[in-house]
Amino acid sequence: MTSLAERLVPDELWELFRRVVPETVVIRPQGGGRRRAGDRECLAAIVFVATSGCSWRQVPPLFGPAWPTVYRRFAQWSQARVWARLHRVILDELGVRGELDWSRFAVDSVSVRALKGGKLTGPNPTDRGKSGSKIHLAVDRNGLPVAVAVFAANTHDSLALQPLITSIPPVRSRRGPRRRCPGKLHGDKGYDYPHLRQWLRERGITPRIARRGIDSSQRLGRHRWVVERTMSWLNGCRRLHRRYERKPEHFLAFTAIATSLINYRRLTK
Repeated sequence: MTSLAERLVPDELWELFRRVVPETVVIRPQGGGRRRAGDRECLAAIVFVATSGCSWRQVPPLFGPAWPTVYRRFAQWSQARVWARLHRVILDELGVRGELDWSRFAVDSVSVRALKGGKLTGPNPTDRGKSGSKIHLAVDRNGLPVAVAVFAANTHDSLALQPLITSIPPVRSRRGPRRRCPGKLHGDKGYDYPHLRQWLRERGITPRIARRGIDSSQRLGRHRWVVERTMSWLNGCRRLHRRYERKPEHFLAFTAIATSLINYRRLTK
């Protein structure tokens, strides 16, 4: 294992990944055959693609497996929802250590251009109608991403709030049962609708959403800035600067990889 691969996939991250990756039964043909590429080497190459933003064909040979092997492994793991499970495992570790602050969450979204189209894309009204997708994020009080969702760029933020909050997984706590609902939720004026406020209250969540024509975004920004900071952290995953994946599950995989890396860094502090 090269020093670059060890830096991209430290031992702690590898142990967490081993909990969620499906076990592979290798059946070699008679007379031997080429050794199957290691999962850790493939994972390191996938993290490299995610963080550097390079294409699959540009994967350096120093990782070991060739780029078609790395891409096939990525596609298999994406179909098996390995990345979503890795995100949940890391959240559980954060919850057990008391690193997640459920007192207040914040939500926001960012649009990215989709170069190849595909599902979950649409004309972006803020980008001259070019095809794009919108990443929606829910973070805790410290800015740790707890839930992520992808919609077409022309989907109004208000339509994404309920699916985003519903997708928050039940996370382990230091004491007591698992938890999946924050005490308060902060959002901008794009979520200012009575039915959304009522829906949040029914789930035991106090809405702190800016009211159009009443509240100042500057005053409420003292609680929402954490999600804007997390959006900037997502820029560390350069593969999310543009959507190159036609398949939505592959783009969702990169969002889960990005949020997992952000949360993993908190574990190592």
